Amino acid sequence: MLAIVNGKVQTVTEGILEHATVLIKDAKIEAVGTDVEVPDDAEVVDATGKWVTPGLIDAHSHLALFGEPRTRATADGNETTDPITPQLRGIDSLNPQDPAFADVLSGGVTCVYTQPGSANVIGGTGNAIKLRGNTVQEMVIPGTEGMKMALGENPKRVYGEGRNKMPGTRMANAAVLREALVSAENYLKKVRRAEEDEDASPPDRNLKWEALSKVLTGEMKAHIHAHRADDIITAIRIAEEFGLDYSLEHVTEGYKITDVLVQKDAPCIVGPLLMGRGKMELKDVTIKNPGILARAGVKVCIQMDSTSGTRWLSEVTGIAVREGMPEEEAFRAITINPAEVLGIDDRVGSLEQGKDADIAIFDGNPLSNFSTCLKTIIEGEVVYDRKQQDCCS
Repeated sequence: MLAIVNGKVQTVTEGILEHATVLIKDAKIEAVGTDVEVPDDAEVVDATGKWVTPGLIDAHSHLALFGEPRTRATADGNETTDPITPQLRGIDSLNPQDPAFADVLSGGVTCVYTQPGSANVIGGTGNAIKLRGNTVQEMVIPGTEGMKMALGENPKRVYGEGRNKMPGTRMANAAVLREALVSAENYLKKVRRAEEDEDASPPDRNLKWEALSKVLTGEMKAHIHAHRADDIITAIRIAEEFGLDYSLEHVTEGYKITDVLVQKDAPCIVGPLLMGRGKMELKDVTIKNPGILARAGVKVCIQMDSTSGTRWLSEVTGIAVREGMPEEEAFRAITINPAEVLGIDDRVGSLEQGKDADIAIFDGNPLSNFSTCLKTIIEGEVVYDRKQQDCCS
């Protein structure tokens, strides 16, 4: 049993508790409060003057798929040979020994959703992972598989400009996405017909449409990359045409269409916030975007779209606060909101009794760049301790 005592506990869902205790037993949070009795046999961590938060969550990452060091040999996140590759599984590229994991843990991040990149219109499946373990099986949170899709410049550049084939326009991005979804629909109809009629022959297995059909049935969420406002609208339009459960990724020009995003109740995974105008669809990027969206009532998650750079998630979120995002919403954007979008809010994202003991301890407000993460805990186990790192460095 582990007891974190005397801390400033940011529960996220129940506000901030001063001089509070978080009691951990068997990898779960046993109790949270200002009057928690600490058993005599508990290991005690004194958090006097410290902030205690849920482990931070990045809902859009490429950690351990675009491996480090960043070389061609470790760049396994984009299969740039076919614009439609739903049969790809990110876990088949994920390297649990990637040195970036240690960096990310040092920022208090305990969970990320890591997925293929945006070179393809459909890039394959990603997963939410805990940042501990030596094998993919130990890291992956079951049931969090989602399908990466992408609109905008990236597929156009890779295939239209790079190979002179579809998609070379935004029209073609949408067209090949629809074609793939219709093919998956047709495959699914044949499967269901064979299940209902013993005289009907099932289709030959097709891993492409088998994977994509899970998006049509709602077993998988569609994570749709879209920067420009018109691409965001196209993503929503196609998702509604096919009845998809979806999230919007990047949403760089979301601030231009806040009314639509509020009306559609579309979760927005926003960022990376410090990116520049590296391509045309980023020309109107602004650090004020997450604050504008949050104040309008959009569910915002802040993402780093990174590997080792994910360690700066809390500091970048602090910049969003400086630029107008309410602090309470900022904390939600890197904890409970991504947990809800990923469907794991019953386990992580807040400090509540019964949830996984995924916790970060900071020496000050985590959203300040003057603050440092002192300990990162996953399911009750200390996986990062700054004192030990300083002793070893």
